[in-house]
Amino acid sequence: MRVRTSFRWLAVTAAAGLAAATLATTPVHADGTGTPGGAAAPGDVVKTEPSAFHPLPGQPTNTKAWKIHYRSTTAKGEPNTVSGTVIVPQDGRPGPRPLITYAVGTVGVGDQCAPSAGFPRGTTLEANLIQQLTLRGWAVVVTDYEGLGTPGDHTYTVGRSAGHAVLDAARAAIRLPEAGLSKDSPVGIMGYSQGGQATSWAAELHGSYAPELKVKGTATGGVPGDLRKVAAFNDGSYGAGLIFMAAIGQNAAFPELDLESYLNPLGTSLIGALRTSCVADGSVLGAFKKISDVTTKNPLEQPDWRQRLRESQVGTRAPDAPVYLYHALADELIPYGVGNQVREDWCARGARVEWHTIPLGEHVSGVITQSPLAAQWLADRFAGKPAPGNC
Repeated sequence: MRVRTSFRWLAVTAAAGLAAATLATTPVHADGTGTPGGAAAPGDVVKTEPSAFHPLPGQPTNTKAWKIHYRSTTAKGEPNTVSGTVIVPQDGRPGPRPLITYAVGTVGVGDQCAPSAGFPRGTTLEANLIQQLTLRGWAVVVTDYEGLGTPGDHTYTVGRSAGHAVLDAARAAIRLPEAGLSKDSPVGIMGYSQGGQATSWAAELHGSYAPELKVKGTATGGVPGDLRKVAAFNDGSYGAGLIFMAAIGQNAAFPELDLESYLNPLGTSLIGALRTSCVADGSVLGAFKKISDVTTKNPLEQPDWRQRLRESQVGTRAPDAPVYLYHALADELIPYGVGNQVREDWCARGARVEWHTIPLGEHVSGVITQSPLAAQWLADRFAGKPAPGNC
C-alpha cells in the first residue's frame, strides 16, 4: 500500500513542461548593474526573467517570482551556470526579510522536470510546502541544481555540486535587485531527500564556501548520507530507478567514470530513457531491476566509482550553524540507519543537532508531516531563540 501511495503522489505532482514563454534580460553583476560580459563570481546573476509561483495550476499567490541563471561551482571546482527561481511575498514587509534557500527532493533528470519549469504551471513538486514559507513572509530561492534545465546531464546525488548550488542560489537571490533582499537578510537552508543531501552539504560547506551568508540554521530530512548503502538497499527493489538516475548524475559530474562502458543493451536503453524522464515515469522504468540486469560489470564494485560515491558522503564535517534533522523509521527508500548515521557523525564532530525520528509514515509522507515543524524551527532561529540539541 505504501508503494502504491508513493507512486500516486509522485505521478500527480511530477513537474511537466517548460513555461510557455520567457523573457531574457541583460546579465547582471553582484552590484545589480547590467554588464555584457556576464557574471564572474559564485552567486552572481547571469540572467533573469519574469516567472510566476503557483503551488497548484492557476492558484494565485501574493508573490513575485523570477527565474534566474547564476554562477556556481562544479564538484571539481570549475565555474558553471545553474538556474533557479526567486519567490518574494508582496506584503510590504520592511527591513531585511528572511530568505530560505530551498532544495527539492528528486524530480528526475530530464530538463523539463526542473522546479523552475513547473512553478508557472503549478506542477512543481513541493510547491505547496514552499508556499508555507512564503505565507510566513519569507523569500524563497529554489535551485534547479546543476544540469537540470541547463546544458548537460543533471549531476543528481553529487553532494558537493548540490551544496554549491544551494549556497550560490542564496547569494544570487540577495544580489537580485528586484527581490529587495539585503546582505544582512537572515538565511535558512531547507530540503528533504535529494534536497536533504544538498542542504546537508550546503550546511557543511557554508563556513568555507559562503561564509558571508547569515545562515541561522538548516532543516534537513530523509538524507541519503551514504550513497553506497542507499544503492545496496534499493538494488532490485521498487526504488531501483534512483540508483540508475544516480549513476547518470555521478557520470555527469565525473565523465571519466565512463558509465556507458558498463551497460548492456538493456542498460543503454534504460539510461537513455531516464535521461529524459521525470521521477514518476523514471521510477516505474527502473523499478525492481537489479544493477546486474543492466550492466556487463557492476560499476559500484570498481575503485573509481566507489571513491566518487564516498566523496558525496554526508557527515565528514560539522555544520557551523544549528541543524534540525529528521528521518522516517519506516523509510522504504533511504534506510533509517543511514539518516541516523548522519546524526551520529555530526554529533561526534560537535555540531548542534536536534534529531527527530518520525515513528509513523514512509519516505514521501515524512516531508509532508515534518515540513511545518521544520519551518517553525527555522522561525525560532530567525527570532534569535537558542537552538536546542539532543546529541
